[in-house]
Amino acid sequence: MPILNKVYRFRLCPTQAQGEGFVRMAGCKRWVYNWALARRKEHYELHGATLSYFEQAGELTALKKLEGTSWLKEADSQLLQQSLKDVERAYKNFFEKRAKFPRFKSKHRDPLSFRIPQRVRAAENRLYVPKIGWVKFRKSQDVEGKTKSATFKQQADGNWYVSLVVEFEMPDVPLAPARAEYVVGIDLGLKDFMTLSSGDKLPAPKFFRKGERAIRRASKAVSRSKRGSGRSCKAKQALAKVHRKVANQRQDFIHKTTTGLVKTFDGLCIEDLCVKGLVKTKLGKSVSDAAFGETRRQLEYKTVWYRRHLAVIDRWFPSSKLCRACGSINKDLKLSDRMWICDCGTVHDRDHNAAENIKAEGLKAIPVAMGHIETLNARGEGVKPACLGSFR
Repeated sequence: MPILNKVYRFRLCPTQAQGEGFVRMAGCKRWVYNWALARRKEHYELHGATLSYFEQAGELTALKKLEGTSWLKEADSQLLQQSLKDVERAYKNFFEKRAKFPRFKSKHRDPLSFRIPQRVRAAENRLYVPKIGWVKFRKSQDVEGKTKSATFKQQADGNWYVSLVVEFEMPDVPLAPARAEYVVGIDLGLKDFMTLSSGDKLPAPKFFRKGERAIRRASKAVSRSKRGSGRSCKAKQALAKVHRKVANQRQDFIHKTTTGLVKTFDGLCIEDLCVKGLVKTKLGKSVSDAAFGETRRQLEYKTVWYRRHLAVIDRWFPSSKLCRACGSINKDLKLSDRMWICDCGTVHDRDHNAAENIKAEGLKAIPVAMGHIETLNARGEGVKPACLGSFR
């Protein structure tokens, strides 16, 4: 059976002493990362070759025995080894041209965080952390599966969070064919967050727009305070809490919406939207607030977990301009046209028509169960633009 990963994220409720312990652990991790990076650069300048993880692990063991750095023993050993692995991965990403050359960690620029593999375990509403002990956390759901690693991170609002990575097995059997009437086309938008081919519409919640007033007031308090003062730190935490509230509202809404979809339907059809391009337009703030990319990401992994079909339609497919009745394409359709009339006389709601076209196109890629007839298509294969402003 294939092994998959699942991540659980919880907010920690440490005591003052435990919070100080988290800060020490994060400081040890940052110090070892910077030491390992400096050693690699120094060794390369002298010998023209880099150090390996195993060589640095041996040096770290000897370093912990020295009088000046014996304080490293206060941190978990696997935490320090994981920091060396982070340097190893950063170098690998650089040489494979996936990232820039690694830079040193900053106490003020980088958030406090550290990772401990395998040795963290949860029991009821408590979490065991090596060198720290049992720490209370807000348990919102049960942790199912074997814990493989735990990442601790302090957010800008001052709260500590833990992300538990667990493994679980998926049955190695093919997906059952979908029932055509339980396949839905999804059209994402800004006015209505989601329009389904069934005709249902979900209004856009616009959490950031609704929270802009509170964000402006908190930002003004930060700008009026003296940099580095205690009042400035409190104002920054207040601003971070407002942003965290908006992010939590959006994340909760998307999770509930996507989970409801995958539990209700056998197959889902969505468009391959170019989110990076959309956020660069004048509607970029609204696009970011709608979180199209996060919605697709959740649908992709949740359809795997719940064993549902997912069809991703080509981004050049004219879902909004295509008439479902006659198959003609309205090349003059503008973004402001929410309703339009085809030459055949059919009146279309732009978003509902797009959702129906997305479903019809997605059914070509989703196996349909016998006895469930696929809806008829009044068109051929998907079309792509041969050049700007024209269709092939």
